[in-house]
Amino acid sequence: MVTYLAKLGELTLKGSNLHEFEHLLMRNTKKCLAGIDAKVILHAGRMYITCDEKDSEKAEFTLNHILGITGWAKAETCEKTIEDIKKTVYMIAERLAEKGCKTFKIQAKRAEKNFPMNSYEICCEAAGDVEKLMKVDVHNPDCVIYVEVREQVYVYSDENVGCRGLPVGCSGKGLLLLSGGLDSPVAGYRMLRRGMKIECVYYHSYPYTSEEAQKKVEDLAQKLAYYGITVYLNVIPFTEVQMEIKKKAPEAWSTLMLRVCMMKVANILAARCKAQCIITGESLGQVASQTIENMNVTEHFAEFPLLRPLCGLDKEEIIDTANFIDTYETSILPYEDCCVLFSPKHPVLRGRIEDAEEIYKNLEVDELIQKSFDDRKIIKFTFSGEPDVRTDKEDPNEA
Repeated sequence: MVTYLAKLGELTLKGSNLHEFEHLLMRNTKKCLAGIDAKVILHAGRMYITCDEKDSEKAEFTLNHILGITGWAKAETCEKTIEDIKKTVYMIAERLAEKGCKTFKIQAKRAEKNFPMNSYEICCEAAGDVEKLMKVDVHNPDCVIYVEVREQVYVYSDENVGCRGLPVGCSGKGLLLLSGGLDSPVAGYRMLRRGMKIECVYYHSYPYTSEEAQKKVEDLAQKLAYYGITVYLNVIPFTEVQMEIKKKAPEAWSTLMLRVCMMKVANILAARCKAQCIITGESLGQVASQTIENMNVTEHFAEFPLLRPLCGLDKEEIIDTANFIDTYETSILPYEDCCVLFSPKHPVLRGRIEDAEEIYKNLEVDELIQKSFDDRKIIKFTFSGEPDVRTDKEDPNEA
């Protein structure tokens, strides 16, 4: 059997409702570990997962994706005696020395106050034998060995970074406009990290956008499901709407009108799936449709709060997150979405709401928008990585 120790994040700062956040984190973790025999315990700011060695890969994949922890480690456990602690620390130090570590320090935490030695004394005692293998360096060591004295003792060295944030499901539900680009998956992840469940909508203009472009978006939805546990993708056939825009809208307004029509569909879908807001990957000033004036036009047509989690980020910051959540390589695949294919050479930069209302009225696309919504396809993505095309188009609204 192997034991993993995970450190809880900001949810520990909650007050009287802390147990609700802890319960949600436990439930999410158990969902991700479905299919293996794993024991999950949460106590005093730590979550412990115990499973068979053969299931360690799934346990570690879960810990790398579960939202609500700041870090995790594979730990050795021992009895609460200084002799057992010294033996376990030395065993880990031998492994580290074999890997080339020359210097070390020990960092102890005594959560169990009945233990007869304090944290400093534990460090001094445990370091004695290790000095035969490596030199002590408390300022810049090659490795750190952690000792936590709790209901039993946990000893570990390699601490992995967690995703932080809040457990998914504690902050309502949002509808994400998911394209095949870099920005929208990152926007979705950032809202998942704030505890929000997401459902996704993708606008597909076949044959102007290829089946490969849709597959790319499906792959991105699956990667988001590794963090969101369950994610639904609504594929909206948008060719007819887009052709009407090209035919009737002033060329400079075509991209902005496309976003307005997307927002109209999103309004219908958000109401159907019980979302409380709409999420986009817009970043202020990044492209012509994302000037403050044009973003104001888009927001005017939204019937739900419009969240833009990337609004103040630059491209490098977005790319860093895309690499962290493993969406970057998928996002840069050369399959263009419907926004790119019909982009005008000289788009309007400072659209006015009154002009947008008049142009949209002249498009006369309300019936086409409703039809595109009715003809949508829904694909369910889960943490297990097995997508399922739904024929039932009612709100799934799963917990």
